[in-house]
Amino acid sequence: MSIALSSRLRAAVVRVLRERAGDPTPIRRVEPVTGGDINEAARLTTERSRYLVKWNPAPLPRIFACEAQGLELLAQAGAIRVPTVYGYGEPEDGRPGFIVMEWLEPPAGGFDRERFAVRFGRQLAALHRMTASSYGLDHDNYIGSLPQPNGPMDRWVDFYRERRLGFQAALARRRGHLSGERARRMERLMARLERWIDEGTVSPSLLHGDLWSGNYIVGPQGEPVLIDPAVYYGHREVELAFTELFGGFPERFYRAYEEAFPLDPGYEERRPLYQLYYLLVHLNLFGEAYGGAVDRILRRYGGS
Repeated sequence: MSIALSSRLRAAVVRVLRERAGDPTPIRRVEPVTGGDINEAARLTTERSRYLVKWNPAPLPRIFACEAQGLELLAQAGAIRVPTVYGYGEPEDGRPGFIVMEWLEPPAGGFDRERFAVRFGRQLAALHRMTASSYGLDHDNYIGSLPQPNGPMDRWVDFYRERRLGFQAALARRRGHLSGERARRMERLMARLERWIDEGTVSPSLLHGDLWSGNYIVGPQGEPVLIDPAVYYGHREVELAFTELFGGFPERFYRAYEEAFPLDPGYEERRPLYQLYYLLVHLNLFGEAYGGAVDRILRRYGGS
């Protein structure tokens, strides 16, 4: 099945391919790519190569610039492969914002899933050993289509309370998802975070930031590839907690991670606290289908 890009989007993409990817050959096919909830995407085939283009007509300032910066930061870490970004553009004169990157797909002959899981766990541990002097990032970005504030802070518990739970909770209130007993429990939980988070055992690790099973792919050599980041420096347990929230990561992945970078005692108790951030994000993006899961955590940690 082939689709058509708008004339302005197509012209911008052709310019990126010519000037940044060094590919002046014509686009022969444009095929839709499914699986994303936020952006439209397509695989482009030229006479020379294949590429991925994503676009979004919504006025989301710098969303693709933030994605490109996040991928570049992960690439610089050198722990896990990410796609090469060739270029991006802001919405302009009726043309949507867009990003163009290399197209990657698994080897035609299949891949060793056990080896993949072990490699992925070890590489994620290596990524998390990349540290900074504070929590956050030098710029804000997005998680999905929602803003993600990253103003740096010295204490993790303050960053998680204000930049993560507090920001999403305020958004949930404005959208009508946080009121009454749910809101009261949220306030109590946020006030009590020090009960469960020991600041002395936490350090700022480089995080993908939105690591679920839809945000990694298998590369052409059977290697892990990270996509769609929401990068910042934070407590690495947040990343692990989210991988466990919806599944999709094999048990061998966790064993390999633990062997390379053991988790601190008490992770199981903190895990739901860190999953709460992502459940609030999903509550704000997709509505009350996630309200029950939010309430279960709030009853456990924010009860009277």
